[in-house]
Amino acid sequence: MPSGHIDQPVIEDNRDGTVSIKYDPREEGVHELYVKYNGEHVQGSPYKFHVDSISSGYVTAYGPGLTAGVSGEPSQFTISTKGAGAGGLSMAVEGPSKAEITCHDNKDGTVAVSFLPTAPGEYKVSVRFGEKHIKGSPFTAKVTGEGRKRNQISVGSCSEVTLPGKVNDDDIRSLNASIQAPSGLEEPCFLKRLPSGNIGISFTPREAGQHVVSVKKMGVHIQNSPFNITVQEQEVGDAKKVKVSGTALKEGKTHGENTFSVDTRNAGYGGLSLSIEGPSKAEIQCADSKDGVLAISYKPTEPGYYIVNLKFADHHVEGSPFTVKVSGEGSNRQREKIQRQRDPAPLTEVGTNCKLTFKMPGITSFDLAATVTSPGGVSEDAEIQEVVDGLYSVHFVPKELGVHTVSVKYREIHIPGSPFQFTVGPLRDSGAHLVKAGGAGLERGEAGRFNEFNVWTREAGAGQLAISLEGPSKAEIDFKDRKDGSCDVSYKVDEPGEYRIGLKFNEQHIPDSPFKVYISPAVGDAHLLEVAQFPDNAQVDKPTQFYIRLNGAKGSLDGRIVSPSGKTDDCFIQNIDGDQYSIRFMPRENGVHNINVKFNGVHIPASPLRIKVGKDDADPAAVHAHGPGLGAVKTGAKTDLIINTCNAGAGILAVTMDGPSRVSMDCTEVEEGYKVRYTPLAPGFYYMSVKYNGGHIVGSPFKIEATGPNLAEIGAQETSSVTVETVQKVSKAAAKQGPALPVFKSDATKVTSKGMGLKKAYLNKHNQFTVHAGDAGNNILYVGIYGPKGPCDEVQLKHKGKNNYECWYVIRDRGEYIVIVKWGDDHIPGSPYKVEV
Repeated sequence: MPSGHIDQPVIEDNRDGTVSIKYDPREEGVHELYVKYNGEHVQGSPYKFHVDSISSGYVTAYGPGLTAGVSGEPSQFTISTKGAGAGGLSMAVEGPSKAEITCHDNKDGTVAVSFLPTAPGEYKVSVRFGEKHIKGSPFTAKVTGEGRKRNQISVGSCSEVTLPGKVNDDDIRSLNASIQAPSGLEEPCFLKRLPSGNIGISFTPREAGQHVVSVKKMGVHIQNSPFNITVQEQEVGDAKKVKVSGTALKEGKTHGENTFSVDTRNAGYGGLSLSIEGPSKAEIQCADSKDGVLAISYKPTEPGYYIVNLKFADHHVEGSPFTVKVSGEGSNRQREKIQRQRDPAPLTEVGTNCKLTFKMPGITSFDLAATVTSPGGVSEDAEIQEVVDGLYSVHFVPKELGVHTVSVKYREIHIPGSPFQFTVGPLRDSGAHLVKAGGAGLERGEAGRFNEFNVWTREAGAGQLAISLEGPSKAEIDFKDRKDGSCDVSYKVDEPGEYRIGLKFNEQHIPDSPFKVYISPAVGDAHLLEVAQFPDNAQVDKPTQFYIRLNGAKGSLDGRIVSPSGKTDDCFIQNIDGDQYSIRFMPRENGVHNINVKFNGVHIPASPLRIKVGKDDADPAAVHAHGPGLGAVKTGAKTDLIINTCNAGAGILAVTMDGPSRVSMDCTEVEEGYKVRYTPLAPGFYYMSVKYNGGHIVGSPFKIEATGPNLAEIGAQETSSVTVETVQKVSKAAAKQGPALPVFKSDATKVTSKGMGLKKAYLNKHNQFTVHAGDAGNNILYVGIYGPKGPCDEVQLKHKGKNNYECWYVIRDRGEYIVIVKWGDDHIPGSPYKVEV
């Protein structure tokens, strides 16, 4: 109730599979109705509604569209003007997108109102009568993107300019370039080798006038840099000059190509980006005709309203976003969804036992290994225990506060979800970007049986986890909370085919969601097959084999190997003896390969089998990112970050940026790894995913907030990416002999000390003092005593726990002594101390 009190409505069983809820309100204002089944909210709960105490003769509004809605679907409400007399009725809707409003007079004193929001977010619905807000106006409607699918493409159109002077540096990878416009906007631009042998730049001109191009190598300008180039008015991309035609931007049909044309010939240079969002993920095709006009087609599979965002040079073309009504037959895809509230995990502290659990059935714990890396860079082995069959827990005792990295490997390969982020102490951030999911059930499944995967929400804090499954048949979803910030999800479907699993946390998709999963028919005899003599590793261009025993199963065997780059090759299968077959394959590249073994078209239980080929030491757990580009950034200002790949091996580095605008982004090699530079154009939150050989590094995706003026029109989410094949890097510390010191985070000024041994000492006695560094972070305590004849005879230190130390020393000669106490490289307050004997 608006007052905060709780009241109980009356629930009546209609005895037809439905119930009626009746309530007699006693207060005016917004009420919330909680509807739960077996202790869990039903879909849509809690429901909000407004109770009005105004008698007839006043204008009132009611209906679901005043409190909630779904983007791309009409939101409806009713306005009652019975007995209100004469006066003008006006309505307005403000929110993240434009919303077309339609009204229908019901001829009974009421008006039916419908508006179509095209993007999720909060909308303000204003209803005025006689130029005054009616009671409750403006109303706040929360519009979600539930069940919406999105697809996008980008078509580049950049200006290419040869740099003046002779620039012919052989290693173009070591160069980076940026261009500064007359207004001061600076963006990274791309360098490319031109047929003349010179180096040119490729960029999107945003304004006319003289631009300054800086080309640097390892942070230093190359010869003749910076260069000046002039951009003409007609070269600047202008979205207003783009011509769009075709009925497909107003209406379309399912299961067919809906085509419209885009003419950018007179609009200058600029990238064209298109996104389509609606009840299904529409397949997009783009063809460039000979006369320079683009023919774009989309193919939806479900009827309903679709939102088409069309941008040129980061600005909407005239009429965008377009609302398209698609009619026709659907694909009869079934959708099931459950929601569960996730409570915050218990806080962990230094010195306590920390636990991370995961479910991985069908393996042995002997093949599992775990390591924990502290914020200071110290790595230690962690203990793995089998809790119950198939459920394992990693245990470790942290020695410092902060974000730790937990790596869990099965046969030297990271399990799905690893490396994990594990914060000791209070969480520094929260949100959907910190949720992880992994397991066999997100990669493949079998019809008619439960398929499982893990979800880890510990780092994301409290919130609501929504799990949806869409495909050819309805799903049965089961959820088990492990009460430690992780949970086990299992699902069962009856029909084989392609399914999509959506995972949302507080109504936002988690990284890599939705997951595309192929459900195979029931295994049948495939469960009888056994794998024998599977190798631990293999070498490039060398044949490798293993064996399959059929154990009486009848049917055909098939094998294919999938390389890290995605290339697929057939395996050679030969019958050895009766029920035993050999499967031989020859890998062509280094990295982790997947071998798909199918029997009668169905994966055998162990498939896909994973094998490490060559010296694949590319480890996402060893990659770290830091720099100003991961913090608060400004629109229109170039920023950067360093991705440290030292000691992480060679691999594929992929950086993707999702946010309210596209960003110009490049990646160049530096001493400790790679520098990524980008310029955001629109304010808002961006999410940067950094993957190394297909796995997220720790902290990825990073949440970055951009503030400042809007330099591009905000529409649908935009994606920018850059991919680099890295070379092996070794840090200077690792190149030296002996172990490297960890990176400590401490503050010596917060260390305190007390005791008579810091003021006066006695011959041949224990002179004692204490040092308290509990609030000073982590470091090494150094104590030294020097006298007239050199160091004193005996010094002893004892750690009493929680960075509290007890120290005593023995002196044999009289004189003046110096007591030095350091926390790391820094003296603590008062050190050095002068002591008379």
